Amino acid sequence: MTALILGCGFTGERVARRMLARGAKVIGTARNPSRLVGIRAIRVEDVPGVIERGCLVLHSIPPEGAPDVVALLGDSPSRVVYLSTTGVYGAARSVDEATPVDWSSERAQVRLDAEQATAVGPWSTLVLRPAAIYGPGRGVQESVRRGTYPPGENFISRIHVDDLAAHCEAALLSDVTGAYPVADEEPCTSREIAEFCSRLLGVPLPDGPVATPRIFGDRKVDGSAIRRLLGVTLQYPSYRSGIPACLQAVS
Repeated sequence: MTALILGCGFTGERVARRMLARGAKVIGTARNPSRLVGIRAIRVEDVPGVIERGCLVLHSIPPEGAPDVVALLGDSPSRVVYLSTTGVYGAARSVDEATPVDWSSERAQVRLDAEQATAVGPWSTLVLRPAAIYGPGRGVQESVRRGTYPPGENFISRIHVDDLAAHCEAALLSDVTGAYPVADEEPCTSREIAEFCSRLLGVPLPDGPVATPRIFGDRKVDGSAIRRLLGVTLQYPSYRSGIPACLQAVS
């Protein structure tokens, strides 16, 4: 089994490690290839020369990073999983697997075009649309530590990076198709999570500009459908367990 990870970054490298643990041969593209121990690191433009027939592909490169990367795959993959974003739902405040996307948003259109480019290929495709991704060294806890996270009453959904990696691993090995949002089980307001983090860190609540839905979004995401289909159980079903784990990991 060969897995090609297009974008071995915050999420992609974790997926690569999971596939290595399964005994897969893993090839990955990365901005800093030297850190990919055990993974054959390549440049994106090298993909046509190394891709193997029947391989499993995780595509996590944003459109601005490599707009034509799908064309480099030819007809070799048997499965492509694309990491998109819940931003494709536009101003929808409650999102689940049945929520329509918003083609009227220019920002969403770029991602939706990338989703479609992946979905029309001669392979089995699943699109995962994660909510805000956090993990060790990245997320609200770090912004609160720096005093730069603006609390507000807008709702934000999240997914711990390890749980997202578990979704990606299961997705690569499944035959589920379509497009689904991915999130944990407890959306909350930006004020609630800022207060939670400030108590954990023992720092004052940031007193900068208040978060607004226009800038930071206002969306509750239900990711239960794809969890059921993939058989994924969340390690961190809430920020209440995920953020303490992040802080411990970097302490």
